[in-house]
Amino acid sequence: MTQVQPNIVFIMADDLGYADLSCYGRLEYETPALDRLAAQGLRLTNAYANSAVCTATRVALMTGRYQYRLPIGLEEPLQSNRTGLPPEHPTLPSLLRDNGYHTALVGKWHLGELPEYCPLKSGFDEFWGIRGGGVDYFTHELDGVPDLWDGTENIERTGYLTDLLGDRAVAVLEQRAEAGGPFFLNLNFTAPHWPWEGPEDEAESARLQAKVEAGEPMPILHYDGGDMATYAAMMRNLDANCGKVLEALDRLGLAENTVVVFTSDNGGERFSFNWPFTGKKTELLEGGLRIPALVRWPGVTQAGTTSDAMTITMDWLPTFVAAAGGAPDPDHPSDGVDIATALSGGALPERTLFWRFAYRAQKAARRGDHKFLEISGKRFLFDVTEDPLERGNLKDREPELFEGLQAAWHDWNADMLPPDPEAGRHYFTAAKLAEYFGVDS
Repeated sequence: MTQVQPNIVFIMADDLGYADLSCYGRLEYETPALDRLAAQGLRLTNAYANSAVCTATRVALMTGRYQYRLPIGLEEPLQSNRTGLPPEHPTLPSLLRDNGYHTALVGKWHLGELPEYCPLKSGFDEFWGIRGGGVDYFTHELDGVPDLWDGTENIERTGYLTDLLGDRAVAVLEQRAEAGGPFFLNLNFTAPHWPWEGPEDEAESARLQAKVEAGEPMPILHYDGGDMATYAAMMRNLDANCGKVLEALDRLGLAENTVVVFTSDNGGERFSFNWPFTGKKTELLEGGLRIPALVRWPGVTQAGTTSDAMTITMDWLPTFVAAAGGAPDPDHPSDGVDIATALSGGALPERTLFWRFAYRAQKAARRGDHKFLEISGKRFLFDVTEDPLERGNLKDREPELFEGLQAAWHDWNADMLPPDPEAGRHYFTAAKLAEYFGVDS
């Protein structure tokens, strides 16, 4: 019997900037495997992350909803074990599993800690990766605490983390090819998230480990480390491991019935290339929100095409669940939309997308070409199609448009949970604000 439901491989990089792939414009290095994926499928140019930081976007991916509907979604990012993704909430993997899919998470979770919160409690049949936001690529530890797991068991492995995750993903594909039936593989790399360590940088790992042993807090942030060459090495390795996964799909005869998506959780960080946008991770400027998104969907996407359809992370749940023959949970309706029409070359109905971010009291909304933005009480209206750098403030030239988008944001926000003053408290300390963002606290 021919399998009708498509397999799904969803690959999410961590802190990858809009133009960090050579098919999006990076010049310092090449990403041949992902460039081939783009040539075989579709490249989205107006894809957005649900947030400018990781945990919140991952909540949206899992639930198909604005993250601000859940307490865990207010964490920017999650820095403690006080909350997590509620196990009782329907998720992308649980809805797919209800429709006969085997579900696997390889890589980063960052949606809560054991025992209350776990991928295995939120719809995944198997989990192999890290629970937190980031670890050293060689020790697989954060501040001396091991964070590599097989299900609920803490494990030890030797090797560079990106390689380990790529190899594990290939093993999952091999198992699914033998077992048969549709599957959902969510492969969440930590690359190119700090620490700035390429596959040959064991010495840097040892230097940071010595700081851990000396009691220095969070040395893997290492503001005294990293450079463009290191970032290039991390990106080449990420690309190579994506290539291993794509090669395995071909070798196992799975490619013709497998949707492959490659994207990022938010905009780029210190060494990213976000052109033609300004801003970066933690900012609601385009550079903090606009992300690369490649889609190869046999029978849906056309090879070598691009789309300027406006999409957002939470769209993947209704899109994939519909392809599986299911529907979002009626008690938890999705805020996203099924974007299959856009992926096949069509257009989406006009809609307005909304964001907020606690740091600097940021607000944003985009409808059509225009974007309302507020940062630290300063308000703007930009045409992000003609002015992607967000330089020309049209607030006074287009007052009705500005007021309309601002009012729409406030109406939308009234339906969300209020900001949590404790969320991000550990992340946005005075010292980090001054050093990381280049501003005074």
